[in-house]
Amino acid sequence: MKNNKVLALLACGAIVLSACGQSTNDTTSEETSVSVEASAESSNESEEITDDVEAQDTETQNAETADASESDSSEGSSKDSETSDTSKDSKTSGSKKEKSGDSDKTSEDSSSEGTLAYSLSDGEEITEGTYTAENEDESAIGANGSVTATITNATIEKLSGDATSADSSSFEGVNAAVRVYDSATVTIKDSTVTATADNATGVFAYDGGTIYISDSTVDVTGGGAGGIQVAGGGTLYAENLTVTSASKAAIRSDRGGGTLVVNKGTYTSTGTGGCPAIYSTADITVTDAECISENSRAVIIEGKNSVVLENCTLSGNDQSTKEGSIKANVLLYQSASGDAEDGTSVFTMNGGSMVSNSGAMFYCTNTSSVINLSDADLELSDTGEFLIVSAGRWGSDGSNGGTVELNADNQTIEGTITVDEISSLTLNLTGSEFEGSINTDGEAGSVSVTLDDDSKWVLTGDSYITEFDGDTDNIETNGYHVYVNGEELV
Repeated sequence: MKNNKVLALLACGAIVLSACGQSTNDTTSEETSVSVEASAESSNESEEITDDVEAQDTETQNAETADASESDSSEGSSKDSETSDTSKDSKTSGSKKEKSGDSDKTSEDSSSEGTLAYSLSDGEEITEGTYTAENEDESAIGANGSVTATITNATIEKLSGDATSADSSSFEGVNAAVRVYDSATVTIKDSTVTATADNATGVFAYDGGTIYISDSTVDVTGGGAGGIQVAGGGTLYAENLTVTSASKAAIRSDRGGGTLVVNKGTYTSTGTGGCPAIYSTADITVTDAECISENSRAVIIEGKNSVVLENCTLSGNDQSTKEGSIKANVLLYQSASGDAEDGTSVFTMNGGSMVSNSGAMFYCTNTSSVINLSDADLELSDTGEFLIVSAGRWGSDGSNGGTVELNADNQTIEGTITVDEISSLTLNLTGSEFEGSINTDGEAGSVSVTLDDDSKWVLTGDSYITEFDGDTDNIETNGYHVYVNGEELV
């Protein structure tokens, strides 16, 4: 097996973009604010939001990465990376990478946007070999421009060399182990990707770059970095991967969004606070996969973006500690980071199962959301809370509630629903059953409930709503009552 090691020093300046700030009120993004419960809940370095946030930026933190101190939902706060000290081979100096059988290939891609220790050529097909990066702002391997290339059975290592800018790392992929951008297309098969430096993502598609990666392992242990990621219009297709990330989401996106499609495999986030399994500022679809967040929310969606889950198994364990944060398995929110366009977030789950080990199953704040559920097995935490729609740590006081349209088709829902006075909920049940209560403490926000003829509401407490459409015979009272605008319905 050939051992290709290249060390290229980046002499360019760092790019500083504000990704998340920590802030309360509308001054920072979830990732950038921590207002980012999820900031990811917090800012977008976001999902990674700081306490919840994934990473923290020097000036702003994303929801994923908002300062753990500021955000409670970001993907995760930055974590000291474990760097591997590797002795340098006498043949791995400069920016050359040794390639047996060929003359040394020098990385010519050097700019303020980062370097590639090994830059793929158009039509190149790599089989086997080790590709290593050890300098700051340097990726081990990648491509840009009019390049289509293939990597098979390779070992790709980002062993040391932190990013000089957390923003350029999170928004553009600088310092990632694998970085594909500027319209290049790279296919990766049967390979191992390891990233131990700070702000070193595993596999990153950016700026029109496209990555197809299958039957591979991605292990990211450095702080402020995720497993597989898109941003700035990148596209990534993942098939049957094993991804582990210790700081930010295993599956994530950041500013500028893109498309991320995942099929099969296991995707695990192990960090504390804001390190969800999935953090979305893009369109993300996951099918037949297992997604695990050991110490954070399972999913965070910021702004006008979406997550579609088809026959997946998910679990989350929100350990947010930020004062005023609300624990939940799925966070739908809008931060002030600018990492996600304002608009309606959409969460769709068809089949599969999801377990909340801490807090409510869903929490919507400071945004409009659509939740579509069909034939999914949902297991609540000990709190028994299904949905909270309310003001929180993001947005401006008095106008930062949530708006939710919840569509349940052939679905069983259990638990309590709470909608505060500046929020609203439209609950549509089709061939479904809701065993629970809504606003048991009395009238609050706007709540409309529609039951079709094949649906049923089994009361577990008095419920206060503003509109009801359906046959009251489909409400099983169990000694409780439903009040519409203060008037007893049943």
